[in-house]
Amino acid sequence: MKQFLAFFFFICSLSYGFGQNLESSKVNEIKVELYENDFLTPEFHKRKRDELRKLMPNNSVAIFFSNPVRNRSNDVNYEYHQDPNFYYLTGIREPNTILMVFSNPIQINGKFTNEVAFVQDRNPDAEVWDGSRLGIEGVKERFKINTVLSNKEFKNLQLNFDKFDLITYSIVTEGLKDNPFDKEDMYNLRQQLEAHLFKAKDEKIKRREFNVWMAKLREIKDKEELVLLQKAIDITCLAQVELMKAIKPGMTEYQSEAIVEFIFKLNGAEYPGFPSIQGSGQNSCVLHYQTNRKIMTGDNLLVSDVGAEYHGYTADVTRTIPVNGKFSEEQALIYNLVLDAQNAGIEAAVVGGSFWDPNVAATTVLSQGLMKLGVIKTPLELKRYFMHGTSHYLGLDVHDIGTYGKLTENSVITVEPGIYIPENSPCDPKWWNIGVRIEDDILITKQGPVNLSDCIPRAIQEIEQLMKEESFIKQ
Repeated sequence: MKQFLAFFFFICSLSYGFGQNLESSKVNEIKVELYENDFLTPEFHKRKRDELRKLMPNNSVAIFFSNPVRNRSNDVNYEYHQDPNFYYLTGIREPNTILMVFSNPIQINGKFTNEVAFVQDRNPDAEVWDGSRLGIEGVKERFKINTVLSNKEFKNLQLNFDKFDLITYSIVTEGLKDNPFDKEDMYNLRQQLEAHLFKAKDEKIKRREFNVWMAKLREIKDKEELVLLQKAIDITCLAQVELMKAIKPGMTEYQSEAIVEFIFKLNGAEYPGFPSIQGSGQNSCVLHYQTNRKIMTGDNLLVSDVGAEYHGYTADVTRTIPVNGKFSEEQALIYNLVLDAQNAGIEAAVVGGSFWDPNVAATTVLSQGLMKLGVIKTPLELKRYFMHGTSHYLGLDVHDIGTYGKLTENSVITVEPGIYIPENSPCDPKWWNIGVRIEDDILITKQGPVNLSDCIPRAIQEIEQLMKEESFIKQ
């Protein structure tokens, strides 16, 4: 058994670099390079931590964990994506990190501070394989957090949590997995937190407050956030426009997806903000269709629901287009009804109005229109063909957090009514397999709603005209 273990660790050293004899000084030679200068600034993240403290009651602490590294299969992990709340407050995009924000300064390691970050150390072996880390000094220099310590120190943190009147924390448990080679991964850091909180009275630990505070903060976008969000939307506009030019019968849904995501990457988006939805024909009636394998025929409508993510902020824009470049009579009737409903919803998105006003406006138009077309007989039947809400907040998450109360200036919502009539629905078969959704990203301002994604045509005549143009993408 000892011989087997020795051989096992020898193989690990060859495969993962654990046995490489890199000098410790090499750590300082590997730097985290910034290739772009339009990230959110350290001043932005500090301002958000200060704003959080203003919401926190006296003698309280809020604890934030970075996202865990998630395994895809065997020894392959998914590309890392930071927890949006953690990114919002720190700007750090590395795993195995903790942020603690205190309402009042407390003493840690002999010094008073109102915040502390526990970050992963530099590691020359790991950095050869996975890229450079910031380490303690890098985080201090780049993000201006008052106190930065190694995450190795979190286990033995000398802090009496029972002295706080309120403790709130958030940690993502989905996909949390113990890495036996890393004693400071999120699995172990979570266990260490639970050990710290063991002596604190249960009534002091309140998870709901955390969600309420972050919803209030993230609902209203600062100028810097709107710049990044508009960038993500502009990239998405380019993708939707190019798709309209390039699409043709005989293509597969995945080829349409490839066009969209190629344009994303070509223009600097890090990721799609969510799995691209490219549903044609009967799949246009599946709300979150993701298979994207069907061959598109000339009589199909394609619902293209996509969004580029840029520096954490994601767009969410849907267009419905005829694969052959021309809407049929029935398709045009349903499409124009959805467009009228969307216009009514956008008009209702005003400062001081209810978050649900756009939904009321849109559903009123949809129910009346479908009754006029003979698809339904009563307004209550609308839910058969429109089964989701008209709006959600947009930002660091595609379904961003918010208060869902009054619409406030500089919040961003989607307005996305739809009609989905699958085969065998209780209506004239001429309507079957027509699915239409039109979605835009709307900024709430005192001057009225602003459509941030109006760079993509919505009117039938404009779509059909654009689809006649040549794409630079050739099949």
